[in-house]
Amino acid sequence: MEPSALAFRHVSKAFGTASALSDVELEVGTGELFGLVGMNGAGKTTLIKCLLDSSRADTGSIEVFGATSLLPAARSRLAFLPERFNAPFYVTGRDFLRLMLRLYGRGYDEAAARAMLAALDLDLSALDKPVRAYSKGMTQKLGLACCLLSERALLLLDEPTSGLDPKARALLKAALRERHARGSTIFFTSHSLADVEEMCDRMAVLHQGRVRYVGSPAGLRERFGAPTLERAFLACLETAVPLAA
Repeated sequence: MEPSALAFRHVSKAFGTASALSDVELEVGTGELFGLVGMNGAGKTTLIKCLLDSSRADTGSIEVFGATSLLPAARSRLAFLPERFNAPFYVTGRDFLRLMLRLYGRGYDEAAARAMLAALDLDLSALDKPVRAYSKGMTQKLGLACCLLSERALLLLDEPTSGLDPKARALLKAALRERHARGSTIFFTSHSLADVEEMCDRMAVLHQGRVRYVGSPAGLRERFGAPTLERAFLACLETAVPLAA
């Protein structure tokens, strides 16, 4: 049986007396398109940092394709885009892609890079410009292009639509669907419930460091008899009992 792409088992994390994560249990199946939602401060980014071992969980364990996330080799199968992505300001877009793809163990292909920039509505002149000349949206597209070109089995994206205009958001969703159709696992956090409902096989609601719901977007609406996912999300935050679909 193929292991889950991600498995969080009883993960807890505190900063001093403040609990950021409390007994988080969550699995993401291989090949799923999975969304994690929650308010600011819910613990989403902390959970990702624990997965990447940039912040060590106090208790529990995390596995990536069946291997402990504490091993760098386990994390080598994923590509990550942080919420506040910033490339080195002094390199050009081409230099950044070339460097990052080398770190991913892949060669730089000019035609593939140009095709990816076009797919994300990033002007091809960005390849020759230093990143310091980029807008927020251009920088985000560059980071997304890097992740997609990595061809990793798992894409881990923290608020991937941040800074994108409506056209770029639509194009990104199309690119993620295409990658999902090719078998990649995609795990992303989002404040856009509409994007989660439109794209995700399953989702989880994280609130005050605890998982409040795991299941399909439709299942969350049905559980609360809500006409929209937004209203179901609000109702979910008000219940103290975790829900699983």
